[in-house]
Amino acid sequence: MHQKCILIYDDDLEILNVCKAILDYSDYRVETLANCENIIEDIRKLKPDIILMDLWIPKIGGEKAISLMQENEATKNVPIIIFSANDEIELISKRINATGYLKKPFDIQDFREIIDAELS
Repeated sequence: MHQKCILIYDDDLEILNVCKAILDYSDYRVETLANCENIIEDIRKLKPDIILMDLWIPKIGGEKAISLMQENEATKNVPIIIFSANDEIELISKRINATGYLKKPFDIQDFREIIDAELS
């Protein structure tokens, strides 16, 4: 059986570690990256089943990375959940056509449920 892969982008290593720890209970393969300017290459290499993207990442930022991904035929269908402390996260999620969103700080149970629901 194919082990589902979750790719998490966040420049905050503490958040990456927390997310990885939360998901370690499951049978998912969790990949974490602190920058997203090579998103197309990352997706080709890691073949994620879902991406969690922080919006505030240095260099190109989560929103720009998502638009690059969505413009690419090979990567446009990968589900993407944005997560951020931004108060307008719901509006941003709709605007960039994300699969869903998670507001920081998030509840661990909500985090798990969103991931499990997308991957089941």
